[in-house]
Amino acid sequence: MQFLLAFIVVAPLLGAAAALLPAPPGLKGKSPEQAVLRHGVTVTGVILAAAVALTLGFDHDAPSRIQATTDISWIQALNVRIHLGVDGISLPLLLMTALLFFLCALYSYFKLPAGPSPKAFVALLLILESGTLATFAVLDLLLFFLAFEMVLIPMYFLIARWGGAQRQAAAWKFILYTLLGSVVMLLGLLLIGLSSGTFDMVTLASDNGRELSHTTQILAVLAIGIGLAVKTPMWPLHSWLPDAHTAAPTVGSVLLAGVLLKMGTYGFVRILLPITPDGMATFAPYLGAFAAVGIVYGSLACLALARKGNKGDLKRLIAYSSVGHMGFVLLGIASMTPTGVNGALFANIAHGLITGLLFFLVGALKDRYGTADLDTLAGATGAALYGRAPRMGAFLAFAAVASLGLPGLAGFWGEMLALFGAFDPAEGLSRPAFLTYMAVGAFGTLLTAAYLLIVVRRVCMGDPKAGPELAVADIQHYEFAAWTPLVALTVLAGLWPAVLLGLTDPAVQKLLAGGNA
Repeated sequence: MQFLLAFIVVAPLLGAAAALLPAPPGLKGKSPEQAVLRHGVTVTGVILAAAVALTLGFDHDAPSRIQATTDISWIQALNVRIHLGVDGISLPLLLMTALLFFLCALYSYFKLPAGPSPKAFVALLLILESGTLATFAVLDLLLFFLAFEMVLIPMYFLIARWGGAQRQAAAWKFILYTLLGSVVMLLGLLLIGLSSGTFDMVTLASDNGRELSHTTQILAVLAIGIGLAVKTPMWPLHSWLPDAHTAAPTVGSVLLAGVLLKMGTYGFVRILLPITPDGMATFAPYLGAFAAVGIVYGSLACLALARKGNKGDLKRLIAYSSVGHMGFVLLGIASMTPTGVNGALFANIAHGLITGLLFFLVGALKDRYGTADLDTLAGATGAALYGRAPRMGAFLAFAAVASLGLPGLAGFWGEMLALFGAFDPAEGLSRPAFLTYMAVGAFGTLLTAAYLLIVVRRVCMGDPKAGPELAVADIQHYEFAAWTPLVALTVLAGLWPAVLLGLTDPAVQKLLAGGNA
């Protein structure tokens, strides 16, 4: 178990280095480009297999205990250690990350985005995987920061070199926003570590902030919270996200929504809630307010983009929908209750699966039509996917109803539990304020249903014989292989939520109790 976790974190880096080397003569296949893309599928597949083995070997009777630990002294002067481990909070995120990277590598093998060398593409993809997996596995504040930053450069190049129109501006906006937030976050992490004498997240969580003064906690939450909120992204620090998603290649959008956004909310749960509880209690009402506004703002922006005549880009629309969905995650965290935090973690996984599927589908539509502009796709009567490409239409309708929170699918449970957490927030928080946030969030679910059903009507319905585009290729075999696991897991999590909640709840209970539960 200890070896498996270390392997999962380090192997993608070794795979990235190997991708830049010439392919052995017997493994070149039809071309060196095909060989390096096959290498990417192989490495991400091995990582996924290791993550599945780690999950099977995980002690499911004790999900609150940190397992598969590695703890080695690294920088003695600062008491920084290479400390790795997983519990019920991080394990689902680790597994979902490994799955999404494998599916993206498989999709890219058949549909590589236009750009420079495939070697560089695969190497950047694997470096990105290592950084995201490390973020969910490390248990030292400085290592968390390094892993958190490690994803920025590969994602910048994936957008800037393999993206679409206005990719340079979008890539610069992405990296400048996130770097600025990270600088502020580093100050907060250093403040905690130097004030308490340790950067070890397990020790700090067990102490539950008793070694940190109230002022120190407030300053730390403010600094770290800003950095995490940018990555989440929280309204009004979200403006980099729509541009990045619109310009990114399909797999870049899938990974940005499915994995990178989760790093911010994971930091709130893993660092701020257990280590600075008093500071979080001070800022929780404001966090809840921003979350509630973000839910409605994201939905209204999507409604505006979905309206006929507004030239709304489908990728941009789904990006704004992420602002609303991550608002539910932040609302659950702001409640500071086990119910709310469990809802936030569940919504994290659900959003990764469903929005990843949506970006795959929109990318496929853009490949077929040459545009993601909703007015162009829909034409005068609608894009009529049900008539032209029925399987793709069915997949898109499924992803849309899953995203709007239909009971029985994964999107429902996270949003419901987050609202329940706001209904009865932690002791000391203003219940009238959180009841208001809950009402605003519930109204946001109605708006979410409205814009997603408009999208389904305009894209899936219509006269298949109308308009210039009469023949649209239906789902290809590689698309079916990449999308079906996301559909299956969305149904499984919706029908059997205990799969996730059985892992997260004991770990959340212990985390909120300062390691005493």
